[in-house]
Formats: sequence, structure tokens, C-alpha cells
Amino acid sequence: MFEILTVCTGNICRSPLAEQLLRTRLADFSPQVTSAGTRGLAAAEMTTEAQRLATDRGVPEPDAAAHRSRFLTEQHLISPDLILAMTREHRRDIAELAPSRLRSTFTVREFARLYASTTPEQIRAAADAAGPAAADRVRAMAATVAGQRGLAFPPDDPADDDVIDPYRRSFKTYELSADQLVPAIDSVVDAITVALAPNSVVAR
Repeated sequence: MFEILTVCTGNICRSPLAEQLLRTRLADFSPQVTSAGTRGLAAAEMTTEAQRLATDRGVPEPDAAAHRSRFLTEQHLISPDLILAMTREHRRDIAELAPSRLRSTFTVREFARLYASTTPEQIRAAADAAGPAAADRVRAMAATVAGQRGLAFPPDDPADDDVIDPYRRSFKTYELSADQLVPAIDSVVDAITVALAPNSVVAR
């Protein structure tokens, strides 16, 4: 088993959508995927708009409806093998709580950008060197992707590493937020698939 944590502000829009998409798309690997908010509300549901985005993208409706928000604590950052923040601000908050986890922490769009600069061979080699345990292989993959920091070209606009917050905004903004998030989630799924299923072929 391996663990992924996704983080946003209120844990009712972006991070639960990311959580549910990852859990659905990685179901064959039986991951433990959770989410939290840096200023999380107490046991709030996903917004109606976020639930709609989730179900439109293949998440079972009961899963979307069952989500309840939680506040991010240092304890939540101990065990995940990969931590995905929605913005650079969230990544900074995570680093302040758990500086030792920086190598496993990315904004989700930063992860996608850095992953694009790796090769499947690099990911497989690192995962194989880590051994057979899924958690170790995912951590090795994350470390390989993190190794592209300072090597891969930075975004023209630093905000391109963020997923915009749609809370209390129009459904069109929710859709724009999802359009930023979903391709990055695809990259995470590809990277984990390469690490855990070495003979797999993924589109790059």
C-alpha cells in the first residue's frame, strides 16, 4: 500500500476533487488517498459544484457526497509517500509544518511540469532500486521527480504551478480550476503507474 495526501485551503473544492480522482484512477493499486485543508472547515461537504465536477469525471456519486473536510495538522504529513498541494502557498504551509517532507511535496501542477522532464526509464530505475514495496517505489518516484527542480524550465508565470480557487465563484471558474487540475492528476497517475507497473506504457 502507498499513501497520497492532497491539500488546499478549505478542503471542500480542489483537494477533495484531487483525492477522489486519484483514488478512482489508481484503484487497481489500492492506494490510501486522503485530503486536508490548511484552513479547513469542520466536517463540511464538498461544494455542490465540486461534487458535480467529480461525478462528471468518473467519481462515484456516493464517494463525492461522503466527503467531509478536515484541518491539516503535522500528524497528517508523517506517513504519505506523496503530498500534492494545490498552490505554492499550500506547499509553503506544508513545509513549515514538516520541513523534512519537502522532497515528497509538490504543487500538483509543479509535479506535472517536473515529471514531463523525466523519462520512464529514470522512474523505473529509481523504483526498482527502492525494492518491491509500493510505498518505497512511490517515494523513489517522487524523489526522482523532485530531482528536476532547478533543472527543468520554470513556468513563465509562477502562478502556472497553482490551481485556482473556485470557491464562491461561478461554475465557469470551477471548470477552469478543473481544467488546470485534471491534466496534472493524469501526470501523477502516469508516474505512479510507471513506478508500480514497470512494464506499463503511458502516453507522454
